[in-house]
Amino acid sequence: MVLKGARQVGKTWLMKEFGKNYYRSCAYFNFDEDLELRSIFETNKNPHRIIELLSMIIGQKILPEETLIIFDEIQECPEALNSLKYFKEKANEYHVMAAGSLLGTLLAEPKSYPVGMVNLLDIYPLSFSEFLDATDSALYAYYVGIKKEQAIEEIFHNRLLDAYNYYLIIGGMPECAASWVKYKDPARISRIQKELISVYENDFSKHNGKINSGRILMVFRSIASQLAKPNEKFMYGAVREGARAREFEEAIEWLVSAGMLNRVYNVSKMEHPLSAYDKLDQFKLFVFDTGLLKHMAGIDNSAILLKSDYQFKGPLTENYVLQQLRGQFDVEPRYFSDKNNEIDFLLQYGTAIIPVEAKGGEDKSAPSFKKYIRENNPPFALRYSKRGYRRDGVITNIPLYLAGRTRELL
Repeated sequence: MVLKGARQVGKTWLMKEFGKNYYRSCAYFNFDEDLELRSIFETNKNPHRIIELLSMIIGQKILPEETLIIFDEIQECPEALNSLKYFKEKANEYHVMAAGSLLGTLLAEPKSYPVGMVNLLDIYPLSFSEFLDATDSALYAYYVGIKKEQAIEEIFHNRLLDAYNYYLIIGGMPECAASWVKYKDPARISRIQKELISVYENDFSKHNGKINSGRILMVFRSIASQLAKPNEKFMYGAVREGARAREFEEAIEWLVSAGMLNRVYNVSKMEHPLSAYDKLDQFKLFVFDTGLLKHMAGIDNSAILLKSDYQFKGPLTENYVLQQLRGQFDVEPRYFSDKNNEIDFLLQYGTAIIPVEAKGGEDKSAPSFKKYIRENNPPFALRYSKRGYRRDGVITNIPLYLAGRTRELL
């Protein structure tokens, strides 16, 4: 099994915890910390010989089916990634788990990993429900018990909205959530977020592939200002004046493959199948963790907690909703925008297309959304907001804190 996801989302912890709970022992190898490990894979293709050498390195016998073999930061050794093919074919009795922080960029290259030989699992930051489970287990117990079209008592609605506001500030990075549980110190959270962004930006400069690392950095740093524009569409000219698509396309592709950014395409038609109508030159880019975007945009905590309205509220809400929707539906969300209309997101559910409006407050005005409903009569239409959970005709108003449970509530 190969886990992929951005750095610091908890892949290493997850592998070790899994090994501790389900295996007699763990054999852990980190290709970033121990560069000499690479030579084993560069000179050997036989998995039994590789196991023999690895056993000698850790000083204990690696047992078939009883020892979980962990290869961490495997992107530093493509030969180790490739060796998984030989483990599958010739030594399937050994259980191997691997992870890497920039694996998506490596997997995007042809011949770089054994297609069909590994199970791939995407690891994301904590969703809102996981964050709630970590920070307020009693409220979480109520949250998971919410049933379809259930009236939510005002006391719980308000407490869940408070938790949602905290999530916008803290985000889903495990280190931030753990720090909040232990210290309840917002300044500490801010420091961790700043450090995480520095770690990611250093990763860009360490990247020595064909893509210019300076351009990767420029795209990443432009995201908050891109989302602050009225239509939020990614503009190359906002990265650098006079910039052309060909200069920055590869940098964007790298950031999306690395799991740092989520890309949402505009579609020419709101019809099934959505992906057939992608406008490949029109898209929005969102950050993989809402807490990090909040930090990058420089939003003061008091704006989120005290103000009903503040600059950047819309983009932050959309970033949050997209983060919660990821993985719930087979097809990634899209959006629709032309001269007259804009629909925040479109979900494909079976053959149905669901229009989505994401509101950061209690405001109900959404002319494009309502016009689409009048003209197309969809089976479902969703509005995320701070209002209560209720159905108004074809529109279901889902409180923002329930975005992660959308599919089960349809």
